[in-house]
Amino acid sequence: MERLQKILSQAGIASRRASEKLMLEGRVSVNGRTVTELGTKADPASDDIRVDGSRIRKAERHVYLLMNKPRGYVTTRSDPHKRRTVLDLLKGVREYIYPVGRLDYETEGLLILTNDGELAAKLTHPRHEIARVYEARVLGDPDAHDLSRLSKGITIEGRRTQPAEVVALGPGHLRITVREGRNRQVRKMCDAIGHPVDELRRVAIGPIRDPKLRSGQWRELTPDEIKRLQRSAETKPDQRRERKDRRDD
Repeated sequence: MERLQKILSQAGIASRRASEKLMLEGRVSVNGRTVTELGTKADPASDDIRVDGSRIRKAERHVYLLMNKPRGYVTTRSDPHKRRTVLDLLKGVREYIYPVGRLDYETEGLLILTNDGELAAKLTHPRHEIARVYEARVLGDPDAHDLSRLSKGITIEGRRTQPAEVVALGPGHLRITVREGRNRQVRKMCDAIGHPVDELRRVAIGPIRDPKLRSGQWRELTPDEIKRLQRSAETKPDQRRERKDRRDD
């Protein structure tokens, strides 16, 4: 017996968090009974598990895609406001996949889509501290004090951000690396120092980069990239810091 949200995730229906939302919305049933209790367990081999009335099946194969998201798309499978979603950019993908984490409507850059629920959960859980690297064009030119504030952490909505890695690339142009996935975090950090973001692009997710992938394009991750991403998700943050310290010595 396994938790229902884990079963849904492994079946490629949605990430664990999104699966929990499906349950709370009353869209999941087990053997004909609607289930909204998050701790509910089931047997995927014998129970009739359905989402929106359709019986789930084990994912035929895991799919891992890398997309360079353009501005003007939302990172969900569907949007109640009828805006374009990143799924509209995918052609020829038959598997049920979903975005790992989010990029807001006006932000562009790298986005991973998959039906591997286990990996998606690890990549998005704050405990694993997966690095996300952004390049931001901001209004004005932040000085050394501004950069220090960003690096040390800033209080946003009553909670302090974790330390970030901040590099000035030129006047009004910053590279910011964060290891937590708070909503619109980089934009709010820059607002807090008085230099609002004008343009924002994510250029790396953990070990994954691809400066040649054009806006709106996508491709499958290579087997080596998948392995490196999985290793990154398995590595504990303190182990990652120890390795970095050894490289810096």
